[in-house]
Amino acid sequence: MESTSIIIGLVGLAIGFAIAKFLEKGKASKIIANAKNEAAIIVKEATVEGENTKKDKIFQAKEKFLELKAEHEKVIVNKDKKIAEAEKRTRDKESQVSSELAKGRKLSEELDAKLSDVNFRSDLLDKKQAEVERLHKSQVQQLEVISGLSADEAKSQLLESLRDNAKSDAMAFIQSTIEEAKLTAQQEAKKIVINTIQRIGTEEAVENCVSVFNLESDDVKGRIIGREGRNIRALEAATGVEIIVDDTPEAIILSCFDSVRREVARLSLHKLVTDGRIHPARIEEIVKKTEKQIEEEIVEIGKRTVIDLGIHGLHPELIKAVGRMKYRSSYGQNLLQHSREVAKLCGVMAAELGVNAKLAKRAGLLHDIGKVPNTEAEVETPHAILGMQWAEKFGEKPDVCNAIGAHHDEIEMKTLIAPIVQVCDAISGARPGARRQVLDSYIQRLKDLEEIAFGFGGVQKAYAIQAGRELRVIVESEKVSDDKAAELSFEISQKIQTDMTYPGQVKVTVIRETRAVNVAK
Repeated sequence: MESTSIIIGLVGLAIGFAIAKFLEKGKASKIIANAKNEAAIIVKEATVEGENTKKDKIFQAKEKFLELKAEHEKVIVNKDKKIAEAEKRTRDKESQVSSELAKGRKLSEELDAKLSDVNFRSDLLDKKQAEVERLHKSQVQQLEVISGLSADEAKSQLLESLRDNAKSDAMAFIQSTIEEAKLTAQQEAKKIVINTIQRIGTEEAVENCVSVFNLESDDVKGRIIGREGRNIRALEAATGVEIIVDDTPEAIILSCFDSVRREVARLSLHKLVTDGRIHPARIEEIVKKTEKQIEEEIVEIGKRTVIDLGIHGLHPELIKAVGRMKYRSSYGQNLLQHSREVAKLCGVMAAELGVNAKLAKRAGLLHDIGKVPNTEAEVETPHAILGMQWAEKFGEKPDVCNAIGAHHDEIEMKTLIAPIVQVCDAISGARPGARRQVLDSYIQRLKDLEEIAFGFGGVQKAYAIQAGRELRVIVESEKVSDDKAAELSFEISQKIQTDMTYPGQVKVTVIRETRAVNVAK
């Protein structure tokens, strides 16, 4: 029983061991199968990854190849381009050298041809000169045979004959010259005396076109100029006077052909510098006040003049015209001083001739009032006729009006006062140094410049500055646009170019300024 149980135990143990072994074998085969599957998957993934890596490497290699190929081609193109440029330069140089060689050959041929022509002409000239000398000798020999004299004897006889003729002609010329000198000696002596007097005659009452404004220090110049030049521009625009600020110590220069404008600018500057407040608004205010002051001063000058001359009952407008003559000149002669001088001469001459001296003096004072017109339209009328019209308008007697209108023979003289005024005007103007034609024509040219500008629409102010080399035109901003301003500048320049005669060039500057003004109440 015991053996049987042992056998049964051993058999059970063997069966258990076999069963365990079988179970372990199944698990191992399953593990192996799984391992094989994983290995297959890994191999497959490795194969796919390897293929991808291979493709990437091939693609990168192709890109690198294409990049290197492009750079290589670019280098080759640059080299080809440089080679082509070098070949082109070489061809150009070759063509240039060829043309220069052709020109050189052509010049050489022309030079050779000219040299041969010169040599031929030289030989021909030598032959002609020899022939001329031979013919000359032959003619001299023939003349000696015909005349029976040698060449030296014939020459001496000819010189003797010419000397006698020249002596007689010279004596006749000297005699006629002496006679002519006797006839014209007195006239020539008068010319010499007159020229001498004119050379030493002192110029009196010649008005300049420049005034000097003295300053206490040069620091004031900066205040007059203002920030970015606004003060000096405002002053020039308000007065029409060119203000020159240079290196002259403690002085600035006021330049204008119109004495009234220049005086207004000088007095305005004096007030501004004294007051110390210098800015555009203040400048315009002071200029307006000064213009009013000058007008009052003109009236006062006219009153003093007629009182000094003993003239009574003159119309206020004529008195004002007489005062304005202080700021006018005629041929460089101050018009008021000239008129006063003519009035005094007329009074003296009329008294000597037994004519009404007071009327003559009155006509002499008023004879040039037509040179100070009130409007631009009156400029075209001769000053003698204009003065006569004014005198008639303001109630002067017919004798005075006729003398004013006839002193330059524009109308017929009807009274004895008229020739007296004409003669006294000539006496005053003929005094050596009294007048200067150049200044008067220069001022008239500047006035004509300004009048041309006023002939266009929209022009508010016009000033001729810089000795007539510039015309500054100020226009109304409401009527003239920016484009129209440029067009206006061109039209004025063309008008000046066609209608005037002037030296050098005239610059036309059109200024358009817009202002906005409101009042706080």
